[in-house]
Amino acid sequence: MDDSRLKALLAHLPVFWSDVDGTGRMAERGGECRTFDAGRPRHEGRATGRTHGPAAETHAPAAPPRGYAAFVDLVDLAPAAAFIRDSDGRYLWANHAYAHLYGTVPDEVVGKYIEDFDAPADADQFRTLDQEILDRGTPVRHTIGYRRPDGSAGRAVGHRFPVREDARTCVAGIYVDVTDHLRATVQWQEAEENLQALRDHSGLPCALLSANGRVVEASAAAAELLRISPHDLVGRRAHTLLAPEPGLDRLHHRWNNLIARRTRRVEVPAVLVDAHGLHRRAQLHLTTIGHTTARARHVWAVVTHQGLAHEAHPSLTAAQIRILSLLAEGSSNSDIATSLHLSRQTVDYHLSRLRHLLGAATRPALVARAYVLGILAPRAWPPRSATAAHPLSTV
Repeated sequence: MDDSRLKALLAHLPVFWSDVDGTGRMAERGGECRTFDAGRPRHEGRATGRTHGPAAETHAPAAPPRGYAAFVDLVDLAPAAAFIRDSDGRYLWANHAYAHLYGTVPDEVVGKYIEDFDAPADADQFRTLDQEILDRGTPVRHTIGYRRPDGSAGRAVGHRFPVREDARTCVAGIYVDVTDHLRATVQWQEAEENLQALRDHSGLPCALLSANGRVVEASAAAAELLRISPHDLVGRRAHTLLAPEPGLDRLHHRWNNLIARRTRRVEVPAVLVDAHGLHRRAQLHLTTIGHTTARARHVWAVVTHQGLAHEAHPSLTAAQIRILSLLAEGSSNSDIATSLHLSRQTVDYHLSRLRHLLGAATRPALVARAYVLGILAPRAWPPRSATAAHPLSTV
């Protein structure tokens, strides 16, 4: 087989090849991956006594014909499965990867026929493909199905092409087993579909955020909560959805800890701003995804609790939130004044101011509004601020 025919064979292989002249300079190269050097002596590194190539007689492996030597050296130990068959369907040569597909070794393949390894239906299909190559005289790329030694179905993708040798045309093929890859792809697709169904039908407002805080995916509930279409929500910067509250600095600090993988999950309070400018207090559960990189690439943000949407108003002071907590506990104005070491008049002023800010006419309504707006933690007793830094803290 001359150089032009060898290069024609190499054109179908998933390898990089180069031709080096006598001075060591690269004369020509081609292919995809830098794993093969055609300038190396043909038999360098070959194990002594090892048999390569097609057999001269059935069940009698012999040294490869001179024309096949370069091809055999190239792909004998390649991970891609390769073979050469004559027009009668008899194997002239097979590499280790091809023999492994059938649970055997190359010497047990050479000299036998297609029917010795494949079921009649599969053998007929493979013979038809071989004949197509012989008739057309051109390479064909396709995917084939086969039966694995354990009985499971397998899939392989590659090329089958003609090889002209000693006035006869044979069929050569090289394939990559993609069974495990396809199975993993199907499992990944199913996981994606299940996650999407859970995200969209659970009613839970959630969004997948990139490390720089951009929305990558979002549930329908999250879009509804923010009164933004899902299409417009994706791509938004997360900070544009948050009100400029004093607690933002703490949220940013915890976010940086997440991305740096100093922690994996945190729960933080925030004030969301919808498309109409209404504010809503919410509790966010942030969780990083994966552990394969030094820095997290994505974070899931889930709204676990949310308050009522309301017009923006000045942030409440620590004293006002403490007054609301004591009021929700059932304390009278005098009790509140005593607890906080304030005058009765000061407490009355704060309560009047709170009723105005929260739009509540009575003391019970004021407590109710404090809860529905997310100012007080809904599952804490004694009552305390929803944004308290510590569970035992009252503010």
